[in-house]
Amino acid sequence: MRESIETFVRNFPEPLAVVLLATLPVFELRGAIPFALGVLDMPVGQAYVWAVVGNLLPVPFILLFLGPVTKWAEDHWSGLHRFLERLFSHTRRRHTTRFVRWRDLALVTFVAIPLPITGAWSGALAAFVFGVERRKAFGLIAIGVAIAGVVVTLLWQGGSSLLGAP
Repeated sequence: MRESIETFVRNFPEPLAVVLLATLPVFELRGAIPFALGVLDMPVGQAYVWAVVGNLLPVPFILLFLGPVTKWAEDHWSGLHRFLERLFSHTRRRHTTRFVRWRDLALVTFVAIPLPITGAWSGALAAFVFGVERRKAFGLIAIGVAIAGVVVTLLWQGGSSLLGAP
């Protein structure tokens, strides 16, 4: 997999390669920072900044267009609409009480924990599902992404030190 990613980004300037990887929901900055530090040998500060910028790029679009896409699916694609409605209803049923109680902190924490299914993409989806105002959601997600970037960078640096990497 590493080789295919390297092949894909080889034609891009390194900062753009990190930004592109960080925009992808599969990688986000959890994959972009280690790639920048371990493969591209990018300085820590640059890797952090480019990964955070890349991870935040899709957020305004998700927040802006998820509502219209959901509405379009309701009118034109019943299968997608049923899937989204079930997903949103299930999420609201299971998490509304906790989310409402901890609202801002919940969104920041959810985005800041660098684990699979958490991050900027999922945070934007959660903000939409729970009706967080777009500007506020973007700010909270940005805080979470910044924290996640620090955590991933520190974990990568610590892991590299433990393994004796330069």
